[in-house]
Amino acid sequence: MVAFSNDSDRDMDVYESGDATSFQAVQHSAYRPPSGLVRDPSIFKNTDGLYYVTYTTANGANIGFARSPDRINWTSMGTYPVPFCCAFMPGTGDGVGFVNLPGTGSAGSSDGPSLSPFVTKAWAPEWFVDGDRVNVILSLSTGGGFVPYMMTALDPSLGLWGLPVPLAGIGADHIDTTVVKVGSTYHAFTKNETKKIIDHAVASSAAGPYSFVPSGDWGTMLEGPALTQLPNGDWRIYLDAYTENKYLYSDSTDGLHTWSPARELPGLSGTVRHLGVMSE
Repeated sequence: MVAFSNDSDRDMDVYESGDATSFQAVQHSAYRPPSGLVRDPSIFKNTDGLYYVTYTTANGANIGFARSPDRINWTSMGTYPVPFCCAFMPGTGDGVGFVNLPGTGSAGSSDGPSLSPFVTKAWAPEWFVDGDRVNVILSLSTGGGFVPYMMTALDPSLGLWGLPVPLAGIGADHIDTTVVKVGSTYHAFTKNETKKIIDHAVASSAAGPYSFVPSGDWGTMLEGPALTQLPNGDWRIYLDAYTENKYLYSDSTDGLHTWSPARELPGLSGTVRHLGVMSE
């Protein structure tokens, strides 16, 4: 598990657990980027044997990358500027557009594209590995509501990326989107910024179109969903109850259809914020 904390969003802490419930510190302040923040980190282990994180720098439309051989010693890979364009990024507007162009609704509405020509924020990047494709799901904004997009790595070193593609069907005012695949179905969990709940949507391809399905009864004022599959095949979701200063978790025994009541994560609740988790 990687996370920033209530004490610092410039330092990433690393934890591990044998049961996905009781976590112990591997290294506090394991990584501090050369500049910017290290919020919302996401971790995976690549085929080269190295661990990679991506994170929110909160420095314009840039996301950060770092890698490590042991989860303790991290090397910055620098920041990646998400391509600046608006006409090719439908749905990233601020809701004040003036031209009604199909498929380009600003902030997901029907009033046309944003007045801003640039993507101004790239937040909450999440790794999603689909077969031999390494992707990052990230939330983009041109000044208004966030919309989920997916970028695909074009080289094994993860330094070159394709243009962002929208996750069709999810729409604007959704942030902190993460995707997992169960069988042939793609499941997206995303924070609904209007209702402050975690929505659940499914699709037959990674880019959608997604359709919303009933989500867990976890309550409101939640963000930063992170999922992992447990050794017995069940799934666990972690949720940042940010206004209560708590971290919660909930389990599904039937392939992400129904969920147990949310419980507080022992030990780390009240300390970690918007964590990333992987099983190994």
